[in-house]
Amino acid sequence: MKLRQAIVHIGKNGLTQGSIQGIKNIFSNRENVKVILLKGAGHEKENAEAIAENIVNELGKNYTYRIVGFTIFLKKWRKPVR
Repeated sequence: MKLRQAIVHIGKNGLTQGSIQGIKNIFSNRENVKVILLKGAGHEKENAEAIAENIVNELGKNYTYRIVGFTIFLKKWRKPVR
């Protein structure tokens, strides 16, 4: 049984390889991950977009994202997204 969603916080250290590896590990048991950008990560829309793009590039083709405010919703698809 796959659980629905997990929450990851990105703070003043920004997006690190450890946080990307943690997101990869979460996707082994979850379908969705919510990444919350804290004030220390820089509260700018361009920054949120760049972090989301970096995460999806590291994860691969089966992942997409949606940004609402300073929250990034990541989703893993069964088939590759074109």
